[in-house]
Amino acid sequence: MPSFNQVILIGNLTRDVELRHTPSNQTVANIGMAMNRQYQTKDGERREEVTFVDCEAWGRQAEVMAQYLSKGRPVMIQGRLKLDTWQDKEGGNRSKLKVVVENFQFLGSREGGGNSGGNGGGNYQSAGAPSGGSHQGGTEHKSSSPSGGQGGGSHQAVDDSDIPF
Repeated sequence: MPSFNQVILIGNLTRDVELRHTPSNQTVANIGMAMNRQYQTKDGERREEVTFVDCEAWGRQAEVMAQYLSKGRPVMIQGRLKLDTWQDKEGGNRSKLKVVVENFQFLGSREGGGNSGGNGGGNYQSAGAPSGGSHQGGTEHKSSSPSGGQGGGSHQAVDDSDIPF
């Protein structure tokens, strides 16, 4: 039976994008997102829950995200789930589920970084990821991204004038 691993998140960044490089000089960005959900209990009480998700982006896509996104900015991310596992200092097994970014779309305006809906957005997509068909007021940019963060790849340059805001 075929598998399907696709995640779409719309939320706000919980911190500035953290950019670093692997020993093989691949660029990787760590992104924290928060998504709010409001609901009403059976008693009529309004409540809100917040879900925090860690994401990672690779290559030129990571560089663009670090350059144009900052804490509090709304963004839409489309990607896949990845489970990282390791052993801690005491030898215990640890794991963490994260989203590997395949596409993202800027939401809101450049100036305030606040919640201004989808106006002024731009779409950025890794090479090899499906286009999806709808681009809300933005230009699509393509970049190569190593699968799983391994290996090299040629990156297509994205000029600052290509960014739609």
